[in-house]
Amino acid sequence: MRWPFYDIGSSAEDLVALERALAPRPGVLRAVYARFGKRLADLVLAVLMLPVLLPVIALIWLWVRLDGHPALFCQPRVGRDGRIFACYKFRTMVPGAERVLAEMCARDPAIAAEWATYQKLRHDPRITRAGAWLRKLSLDELPQIFNVLKGDMSLVGPRPFLPAQEPLYRQAGGRAYFRMRPGVTGLWQVVSRHDTTLAARVQFDESYGRSLSLRRDLGLILRTAGVVVRRTGA
Repeated sequence: MRWPFYDIGSSAEDLVALERALAPRPGVLRAVYARFGKRLADLVLAVLMLPVLLPVIALIWLWVRLDGHPALFCQPRVGRDGRIFACYKFRTMVPGAERVLAEMCARDPAIAAEWATYQKLRHDPRITRAGAWLRKLSLDELPQIFNVLKGDMSLVGPRPFLPAQEPLYRQAGGRAYFRMRPGVTGLWQVVSRHDTTLAARVQFDESYGRSLSLRRDLGLILRTAGVVVRRTGA
């Protein structure tokens, strides 16, 4: 079956409306899953995944480390209830990437405007060769399995954002995010991760928050695997 929300011409609003129509209705089971079952499912699935992921993580660590710089990148992100936590990723950018970004934005108003709107750059010269492949295959997030085990994150949920982005997110009306653990993958990643604004991501997070269920989470995990196979990551 071809999912209609992969059509290139669909807007973020259309995609969220479709997801909302397909989402299960609220109920007691959903409330129980949100309160207790989701964390249990995270732990069970993460432990089952570890034997497969650990060798892959080790090999990627060695590959990224070849340029002489640290392979892991630890960045503060906003978690549930607004708590700041250290989010793990493989390094995909040159050292000092934040400083380089500030210099680029100061030099080029078009880059500054693109970053202000999307909080990412379509053509980002800071990304290393290894980093480009890791992002394309969506493998740079693999170390976040340890965030899941620690309880900072969930396997599925809203993507964590930077503390500096929190005012923009709140201004866009985001509320559901702060009631959940952020996810390694989620609705936004599998539906429309390439060209949506930070404000548009709020719609995906609110939709996901209204429709929590084990079946939905498992479906998003499977669809994430499809993103990796098709190499449509960013």
